[in-house]
Formats: sequence, structure tokens, C-alpha cells
Amino acid sequence: MGLPSLSLRRPVFAIVLNIAIMLFGIIGYTFLGIREYPAIDPPVITVRTNYTGANADIIESQITEPLENAINGVQGIRTISSASNQGSSNITVEFDLSADLETAANDVRDKVSQALRLLPQDIDAPPVVSKADANSDAIISMTVQSEDKNVLQLTDYAVNVLQQRLQTIPGVSSIQIWGQKNYAMRLWFDPQKLAAYQLTAIDVQNALNKANVELPSGKIAGTNTELTVNTLGRINTEEEYNNLIIKDVDGKTVRLKDIGYAVLGTENFETSLKESAEAMVALALVPQPGANYVEISDEFYKRLAEIKKEVPKDIKLNIALDNTVFIKNSISEVKETLFISILLVVIIIYLFFRDWIIALRPLLDIPVSLIGAFFIMYVFGFTINVLTLLAIVLATGLVVDDGIVVTENIFKKLEKGMPKMQAAREGSEEIFFAVVSTSITLAIVFLPIVFMQGFVGSLFKEFGIVVAGAVLISALVSLTLTPVLNVLLGKKVHKNSWFYDKTEPFFKGMDDGYKETLTSFMKIRGVSFVIIGLCFILIYFVGKNLQSELAPMEDRGAFRISLTAPEGTSYTAMQNYVDRVTQFVMDSVPEQRIALSVTSPGFIGSGAANTAFMRIRLKEKNERTKTQDEVAQYLGKKLF
Repeated sequence: MGLPSLSLRRPVFAIVLNIAIMLFGIIGYTFLGIREYPAIDPPVITVRTNYTGANADIIESQITEPLENAINGVQGIRTISSASNQGSSNITVEFDLSADLETAANDVRDKVSQALRLLPQDIDAPPVVSKADANSDAIISMTVQSEDKNVLQLTDYAVNVLQQRLQTIPGVSSIQIWGQKNYAMRLWFDPQKLAAYQLTAIDVQNALNKANVELPSGKIAGTNTELTVNTLGRINTEEEYNNLIIKDVDGKTVRLKDIGYAVLGTENFETSLKESAEAMVALALVPQPGANYVEISDEFYKRLAEIKKEVPKDIKLNIALDNTVFIKNSISEVKETLFISILLVVIIIYLFFRDWIIALRPLLDIPVSLIGAFFIMYVFGFTINVLTLLAIVLATGLVVDDGIVVTENIFKKLEKGMPKMQAAREGSEEIFFAVVSTSITLAIVFLPIVFMQGFVGSLFKEFGIVVAGAVLISALVSLTLTPVLNVLLGKKVHKNSWFYDKTEPFFKGMDDGYKETLTSFMKIRGVSFVIIGLCFILIYFVGKNLQSELAPMEDRGAFRISLTAPEGTSYTAMQNYVDRVTQFVMDSVPEQRIALSVTSPGFIGSGAANTAFMRIRLKEKNERTKTQDEVAQYLGKKLF
């Protein structure tokens, strides 16, 4: 007894089996992350070391080279790149796609630990080894600006209010603050006064270490009362710092105000964020690996609406970057394509069978196969992205093939007057091996994609497995559910519809025409080899002249400009250059909407004073005449 006969004898078994497939698919769907493309970036490890005051040559010879020589021994390394800048060393290690990120990070940490004895003993701190992957880029950034508050006050509000509200969003790994400037007490000295009192900066540092400290002072106990002693040893205000005693010189007490002054300022001057030349700060959301980007975006905007009700009137919050918009649009377009494909399947089946009951039957067959594919995605750890949804769309036409073949064979027997139960049994059993062999063949065609190596193989791995899995599920559905549906939904007595009778002459003529054409061609069948040869020649010459790229260029209305000045360029000079570039973009690119610039970014890369980047957002497509690529090429010619 074959699977179709078993399903017809036990229709409840067939129905429950297919319901179970759908339930597993629905449950798997709820656990799937949503992103634009699969996680295909290779494992990347960064090693960052700070050595304040050292120039680039010392950084390279005493820190970067010893660490590179040690890291070179790690297995699976693809490339090593480094940047030695004033006061910092940054080494980027890229591993093969097959390498495990955790294992790679541990191997690099071991090698760095072994190389510590070769590094200068007075470096600020041991080298920091961190992991990076496709999820390390921010997906949403929000600017915080004000006409009344300075950047220090904006940073304080962003850190203590906004960051606290946003970092608890499920799926968010961290909140980067671009242009962050923290409060710090800055001490300025007069070299001549220092020399007059025979003092150095080290003497001031020693005085601070001794005076600016809060130590446990014990307690005072009496007969009935016990009190804890709290010694106020911290220096907090400018006045307290100015009155700090540095040293007694010739019986005279020298205070900080005698050799300089203290002022409350910023911890780091050499970083800034500007939008359209206006200084501000920004909060950027970095997702966790495998997180659902769409859910993060929805929760972010929900909390942003609540925050805007409480934010001070002099502070403005704007969205500078939102990559989830493109993800939502891509997924929405794929869903629309999926709906159209299913609608076309129903129409085509109706036009050939000319029976609405049979035409609407795929609406029951197709969902089982497609929803079941989500469980396969869950088992393999995939995400809902453009390629997996593309696989679902492609599978729509493939999964319906098996059902059409089985239904057509059953329909043929019904036309001969056979009872519907007998027609369903004999029709499905006859076609059993054809369905199985066809499905396995289709699956085998897509499964080799799994064994492709490199970037492209990783990109299309999810696509191949989802298509193959959906096709195999469709074979099971067509051999269990389809025969049962033909019996349960079929008419007791088969009768052609009026549309069938009206259009039958057309289909009969088409069938006869095909037979005559095939019979005539078989008399000169040798010509087929000539036609095949011409096709191969055309494929070669046409394919040779086609341009190739990984993915077509998409106009997203946004691009990035990276700026690197010669080594030794000061922060002030770099900021002036960035301001000029920003002004040029604002004046010469009418299509721009936001020009965001970050000078000496401390949250990525080396954070050197001679580095900067810009993010340009353009107006919507219907509001501009130039494409994103045309604007980028124009700026490339004018700026570089």
C-alpha cells in the first residue's frame, strides 16, 4: 500500500500530518530574526592598544609589529591590516568565512597575551581584543541638538536619559554615542610660573593623588550610639581645584592658582559630530547577532514617541539614519510578489482545468509547503531576509507542480467516468514515482549551492536549502493531502462546466497543432543538433560581453564618504577640512537632505585626529532628478 492509498484510507491522518507541518512552521517563524541579507561577513577581530604621547613610528615599531608577528601564527587568518597613529595602534584580523568567531577571538587573545612582554611597560592598558561581525554596524541613529545647550550638556542628557531608555530595547547590543564629550576638570599651567617655583607637572599629579582621594574613616562608637565617619576628600569644583596645595616652597604654600588655573571642560576635544555644520550628538543602536531588526525598529519608535512627550522644549530629536526602512520595504515588496505569484497560479490552473474547485485547491496545498519551510529555516538557524523570501517566492511555482501533476492524473480518470475515490487512488498511485523523482531532482539541483565556498556560497546557502526543503515538503503534501482534497472537495458526479465546453475546441486545436508540429519536426530531427550548437555559440558570445556584479546597484538615497588626511594632521585642521567638505555638499548638491559628519570617531576604527567620515542622505526619489550613483560620482570627481 502506497502513501496515497494510506492517506485515502486514513484521511484524518493525512490532514493531521499536514496541520502538524504548518504548526511547526508557524512556531519556527515566531523565532526567526528579520534582516535584509544573511549574515555573510567573515569573522573579524580587532586589537586596539593606546600609548598616550607616542608618535606613529614608535607605535608601529614597538606595538603594532610585535603584535602582528604574534597574531600571524593563528590558524585560518585571511588578511591582517593595521593602522599606527599618534597614541594608538589598531590591528584588524579577518578570518576565513568558515572560521568560528569565538574560537578566532580566543586564539587571538592567547597570542596577544604571549606578546605582552614585548610591549612597552608604560602603555596605558593591555591591548583590547574585540569581535566584530555583520551586526556591528548601527541600524538606527538619532541626533540630539539644541540652540541653547552646548555639546557637553547634550551628552549628559543623552547618556543619563536617552541611553537609559533605549538600551533596554530587546535585541539591542549597545548604544553608541557619536560626538560624545564628557565633563572633565582641565588644569592649565603657566610654564614660567612652574619654573619659578621649581615645579613640574609630576608634582601637580602627585598632589592630586594625595589630596583628591576618599578613604574609609571607620566609625565612632559610644555606649548607646554608633556613628560612621565619612571623610569628604574628593575635589569637585573649580574653586577647590584652584585652592589645591601643591607644595611648600621656602615656607610659602604654593596652590594651583599660583601656577595656573582649573576650568570645567570636556574630557576629549578631538572628536565632534555635526549635521549641516551644526554641532550635536547622536545615539546609534547596534543590534545583537541574529536579532530581529524590524522588532527593534518598532520598539524604538514606540519609545521615541513616549520620550518626545517628556523631552525639554529646547532639545530636538531627529532620525539621521534608519536602515530598517530598506529592510521593511524589501520584505514588503517580496510579500507583494508572493501574493501575485499565488494569484497567477490560481488563474493559470483555472484556465487549463476550467474548474474553480480545482483552481482554488492550491490555496490549501501551497501554504503547507511554504509555511513548513519556515521550520527548516529555524532548524538551520537562518533568518527572514530577501534571499530566503526570494526562495519562498520561487518555491511557490515549484511546490504547486507536484499537486498539479497528481490532480491532472486524477482529473483524467474522472473524465472517463471513474468514481472519485477510485480515481483518486489509481491516479495518485500511478504518478507516485514520477512525483517523488521530480521532487528529488529539483532538490538535488539546489542543494549543491550548500557546498559552494567563499562569499557567494555563504550568501546563497540559505536560498538553496529553503527551496530544496520546500520542494521536498511539497512532494509529501501532494501525495497525502492532495488526493484527500480531491475526494472531499470533488463533485459526486463529474460534469464539465459551461466554460469548459466553450473553450474545449481551442485546447483541442492547440493539442492537435502540437502533435502535428512534433510529427513534422521528427522527420528532420537532425536539425535539432544544429540548433543546440547555435544556442551554445550565442550563449558564449553574449555571455562574454555581459557585465558582472554581485548584486544590482540600488538607489537607497544614502551613501558614505570616508576622509583620511596625512599622518600628523591636527584635529583643528581636520575639522576645518570636514567643515569645508560639508559646506560644499550643502551648496552644490541640492538633492541632499542630511549631511552628517563625524571627525576623529572614537567609537570605531583608530579614532585618530586625521580621520573622519560623512553620511549623506538624499531626498526621496520622486523629489530629485539625479540618482544616488550620479550624486556620488559627482562628489567623487569634485572632492578627490
